Amino acid sequence: MINREWHLLSRPVGWPKPEDFALVEAEVPTPGEGQVLVRNAYLSVDPYMRGRMSAAKSYVAPFELGKAMQGGAVGEVVASNAEGIAVGDHVLHFLGWREYAVVRAENAVKVDPAAAPLSAYLGVLGMTGLTAYAGLLRTAAFKEGDAVFVSGAAGAVGSQVGQIAKLKGASRVIGSAGSDDKVKLLVEEYGFDAAFNYKDGKVSEQLRAAAPDGVDVYFDNVGGDHLEAAIGSLNQGGRIAVCGMISVYNNTEPAPGPRNLARLIQTRGRIEGFLVGDHYDLQPQFVAEVGPWVASGALKYRETVVEGIENNLEAFLGVLRGDNTGKMIVKL
Repeated sequence: MINREWHLLSRPVGWPKPEDFALVEAEVPTPGEGQVLVRNAYLSVDPYMRGRMSAAKSYVAPFELGKAMQGGAVGEVVASNAEGIAVGDHVLHFLGWREYAVVRAENAVKVDPAAAPLSAYLGVLGMTGLTAYAGLLRTAAFKEGDAVFVSGAAGAVGSQVGQIAKLKGASRVIGSAGSDDKVKLLVEEYGFDAAFNYKDGKVSEQLRAAAPDGVDVYFDNVGGDHLEAAIGSLNQGGRIAVCGMISVYNNTEPAPGPRNLARLIQTRGRIEGFLVGDHYDLQPQFVAEVGPWVASGALKYRETVVEGIENNLEAFLGVLRGDNTGKMIVKL
């Protein structure tokens, strides 16, 4: 059997280009002791992967040139050489960007396809969902009655942040997105109190109009003018959780910082970055609380599904462009 996998050939400068990558054919590997062979069913592509394509020192090792890239994946075990995981089980792991993966048993998490669609374990019930939950409730220390602003609000993380805030008693939830259709989705389906298209005018002005009484929490997925606008509208004691800054990921020069940081003195505001990997202790609590919301329909989610391993790269580039509504998933 042939295993197709995506390799990084060269480190992108600015926007990634197709010639930086190659779809390579290789033999399907055989699992060794304590390993399982997984036929991947769904692959995840996420903004953080852009950072791993650079050689710069970061919180996770860069992708190796000439080797298969990595990412979230879920699939069916087709061969097992490990106790506790049988052929036919479905598992979540982090050897994506390929059709078949040999995974150590301790790095595979069994999931139940009867409890939720397999793709949900890459999004609403997976890493992106936990990112939203931990960032809002722990890093931003959300409390009932807070007014919350979320950038990139129609994405996998942002849409869940806004809905969790509403379910937890936010006084007002505001989201920004990049199209009128996404703005409509935020208000009409996800229950945001207000939303705006950041392409329609200055973010700071649109945020002030949507949140005339200011915001207590800002969940940042975008950075740049969104972060500056949030600082400008931050109430006393306000908190900013920095999850991502997709607006600067492809910059070749350092982006200027917010020009109004001094306002944090006046508001006694706080900015804190976070990584979901530091909050896996919340996983049981997250599943216990969010799982029933998803099952009942109280928390809604969308997926943008691209079919075929050959389109994995285009799906990733689509995330950087903001083409997706909700979680971007590749179906194999």
